[in-house]
Amino acid sequence: MGFPGTWMTESESVVYRVVPKCACSTIGQIMYYSDHGAFFDGDIHDAQYGLHKWALDASQDPITRNVTAHKSFAFTCVRNPYTRVLSSFFDKICGIQRNGRRYRGNLVPLLIQKYGIEVGGEDGKQEFDQIASFRRFLLFARDTIRWRRPMDPDIHWSAQAGHVSTFIVNGGKYDKIVWTESFNDGMQNVLDAIKTPHAVKLADIPRFNESEGHGPKRAHPVEDYFDDLSMHLVREIYKRDFALFKYDFDNPGNKMPVGEIDLDEVHAKLGD
Repeated sequence: MGFPGTWMTESESVVYRVVPKCACSTIGQIMYYSDHGAFFDGDIHDAQYGLHKWALDASQDPITRNVTAHKSFAFTCVRNPYTRVLSSFFDKICGIQRNGRRYRGNLVPLLIQKYGIEVGGEDGKQEFDQIASFRRFLLFARDTIRWRRPMDPDIHWSAQAGHVSTFIVNGGKYDKIVWTESFNDGMQNVLDAIKTPHAVKLADIPRFNESEGHGPKRAHPVEDYFDDLSMHLVREIYKRDFALFKYDFDNPGNKMPVGEIDLDEVHAKLGD
C-alpha cells in the first residue's frame, strides 16, 4: 500500500501525512518555501515539482526509504470533527470548485435527488436551509462510510484516524500531531525540530485556504447545525477522531481540544 497522502520536502528535512481539510494547503506551502525560499505559484495540491508527493511516481522510492528508516521528522495535522465535516459540506457540496464546476460532477445532483439536499445558487448567494441540508448530508456521509453506498467514502469527510493510520500500518512513525486550532504553536514545534535550507517565520506566512470562497458563508454558529441525531451520526463516523485527538464530543461549540494527544496511544490503536 505504501504511504498514500504523504508529502516530503526535496531536502528531506520533514515528512508530512496530509489529512484533507486540516490546513494542508498552508502546510504544503510552508514545506515548499522551506526548500526554495518562495511559495509555489498556485494551489500546492497541483504542484508536480519542488515537493515529493506519494502520488508522483518518482517520489515513491525516496519517501519509502525515508519513512521506513524514520530518517526525518514526521508529522500530521488534525481538526475538530464537527468543524471539519461542516467545512467539507460548504466547500465540496455547496461550493463551486476552482475548475468552475461542482465537486465530482454528478455528486450534487445525486444528493439533491436521493437525500433532498439543497445547495443554493451557482453564485453561492441564494438562501437555503443550511441546517436541514447539512443534516441530510451527514446521513449521506454515514452511508458512504458504513455501507460504501451510494459511493465510496470521500477523503474530505472520511475519518481522520483512517488517514493517519495508513502511515503507521505501513511502517511510519509520527513525531508530532498538530491541531489546526492551535496551528502556529504546533507548526512552530515542527520547525524548531528540523533544519531547512530557508528559514521560515510563521508570523510572515499567509494562510493558504484554497477552499475559501467556493461556497456560501456559514449562516449560524457551529453548534446550531448539530442536534441530537446529528451528534449521534457524528459519533458513529468520527468516534476514534474525538478519542485519539482529544476533541470535545459533548459540545459542538467548543472547537478546541480538551487534552493532550498521546502519540503512543495513537500508534498503538491505529497500527493494527
